[in-house]
Amino acid sequence: MAKEKVQYVCNACGYDSPKWIGRCPACGEWNTFVEVKVGGKSSSVGNASAGFNLHGENCPISMSKIVTDKEERINLCDGELNRVLGGGLVPGSLTLLGGEPGIGKSTLILQTVLKLNGLKTLYVSGEESARQLKLRADRIMEGMGDSCKANVEVLCEAMMEKIFEQIKVAHPELVIIDSIQTMATETVESSPGSISQIRECAALLLKFAKESNIPVILIGHITKEGSIAGPKILEHMVDTVLQFEGDQHYMYRIVRAIKNRFGSTAELGIYEMRQSGLREVDNPSELLLSEVNDNEELSGVAIAAAIEGVRPLLIETQALVSSAAYGTPQRSATGFDLKRLNMLLAVLEKRVGFKIMQKDVYLNIAGGIRVTDTAIDLSVIAAILSSNVDTGIARDICMCGEVGLSGEIRPVCRILQRISEAEKLGFSTILVPKANLNSLENAHYKINVVGVRKVEDALARLFG
Repeated sequence: MAKEKVQYVCNACGYDSPKWIGRCPACGEWNTFVEVKVGGKSSSVGNASAGFNLHGENCPISMSKIVTDKEERINLCDGELNRVLGGGLVPGSLTLLGGEPGIGKSTLILQTVLKLNGLKTLYVSGEESARQLKLRADRIMEGMGDSCKANVEVLCEAMMEKIFEQIKVAHPELVIIDSIQTMATETVESSPGSISQIRECAALLLKFAKESNIPVILIGHITKEGSIAGPKILEHMVDTVLQFEGDQHYMYRIVRAIKNRFGSTAELGIYEMRQSGLREVDNPSELLLSEVNDNEELSGVAIAAAIEGVRPLLIETQALVSSAAYGTPQRSATGFDLKRLNMLLAVLEKRVGFKIMQKDVYLNIAGGIRVTDTAIDLSVIAAILSSNVDTGIARDICMCGEVGLSGEIRPVCRILQRISEAEKLGFSTILVPKANLNSLENAHYKINVVGVRKVEDALARLFG
């Protein structure tokens, strides 16, 4: 018998070493190396997925001879998911969907495949029984009514070799793996969920997807730090990485594309969690602002015209400024970068003259949405100052603009879409950077567009 080999693999990044090391030279983490036995069997990638090579041996080909026809995408019958993927699911692609436990990953994928009329789908579950999946599917189908005519087969199996045998028999057009951390292959002598098992199983599925041209969707777990569990090479291997996020105390869920080889990573999909599953939110601005328009005018609230991907959003920015109860002022931000909040507070202190550095400042983006658009800087400053002076901002005013370190309001991109969204939702005035007015010379709007050059100009317009 061949002697059993042993290697040591870092749990944090997947770096392997022939001997144990205290600190990983790749990621710098301490005490993360675990012992992995390497058997004398041949590569699992070559054994388990044998029989799917449709093209024979690979050989070099001239770049000029490669045919680049337009790729036909699979319509998932879900506008939000299609948008995030770049127009649909690409045949032969490997997609990874990650998220917190209970956020709704399996529900999103299951309700998506139930809408696919005529597309034969194999749903492989290593976590739930067939009866559990049927109970969830029944709950989802109650909300769909007669529109559900899907062809879905369920396989409760965790061994990759048996899964590929069933794929050869079933001939599916789409494969779902729920989840990659529960899968295992016989050629790796470690428990499911380990670094080596995840890496080998992902390599098997990647080889299968590319050679058979059948798309595969993986559902993945995340760690307590929020990153996808397993080696970092898992995210490098797949074509698309989707992050399903949201606060479980809110009804909204967001799908972001962290990596996408077939489209943009700036797109955003928004869902509303209901008893019958996830509902697509076509116009999130109306939902995010519905409570604002009904309540009386309050201080510390400002409306920002933001852009996420290609979608304009009007978002409520809430701020609370109070006297510091302790010697060190507290800073807290939900849905906004805390370092950028500290920068904006320094601008208010240095350039505008408001003494806020000795006060507690709390900032919240309503609805549980995390915004990365710098155009909401102006609304953040307006909400903070509104709370500081305890004066409300008129409800029919929204704003957009990036704030520079010298107190100037810098121009933002796609100003026409921001103005159109504000006009559609009934706002009477929008504050925009003065430099953006040059691109609005021939545009005609019913909304009053006010250009501001510095933070002082915007505050004078809002508070007199």
